[in-house]
Amino acid sequence: MATVAAPQVSALQKERAFFFYMALAVLVTVLAGFGFFFAIGASSIHSPWWVHLHALSMGSWVLLFVTQTWFVYRGNVTAHRTLGPLAVAWSGWIFCLGFVVTALDVNTHRVPPFFQPNYFLMMDWLNMIAFGGLVIAAVRMRNRSSDWHKRLMLGAMLQLIAVAWGRLILPFLFDQRGIWLVMLALLAYFGVAMAWDKRNRGAVHPAYYWGAGTLVVWVSLSFALADLPPVLALTKSIAG
Repeated sequence: MATVAAPQVSALQKERAFFFYMALAVLVTVLAGFGFFFAIGASSIHSPWWVHLHALSMGSWVLLFVTQTWFVYRGNVTAHRTLGPLAVAWSGWIFCLGFVVTALDVNTHRVPPFFQPNYFLMMDWLNMIAFGGLVIAAVRMRNRSSDWHKRLMLGAMLQLIAVAWGRLILPFLFDQRGIWLVMLALLAYFGVAMAWDKRNRGAVHPAYYWGAGTLVVWVSLSFALADLPPVLALTKSIAG
């Protein structure tokens, strides 16, 4: 009796599926972190307008990221590229908004109790710089190497979800040094991606080293710069 062979999934389709599932993992992390904060009453619908604007903007960005990976996963690269300019513009909006919202939080004394204002300022601003730098690199590589593009974009997203993991970890430690645990949690995502590359491609793509290295650098710089006199003076000036 003749048998029908199961269709083989191509290496490219496996990789596309992996990035889509990683995007879903990012979405789940964001929902868990911000949902937990809302559940314990640390977030409220009575927050200032800029908090709601930031939440709406960030939520839209995460959904846009998931949509873009889904387009590629389904083989609709044309739709992915068509939506690309919007993604670039929206990432720029996220970058600028991050700086403004952090300053407004410091100015109105809405810094979470487990953060010193000067560290909070440096952490959030350096996080935005890390995100923006990786997005710029990913966009510049989009036509030269899709391998670099998709991995750099994933790395950029992993920088952003530090705020989600912070909401899951820091309330239990009540210490800003818990950001080191947040960093380890984010490095675990990079570890999964590196392991996938090693297993399916035979080697880890260097883009992951750039992404993980960027994470370690901005977290380390947050502690190294926060107590410098210029940063303390800037924080005092913003706080009014």
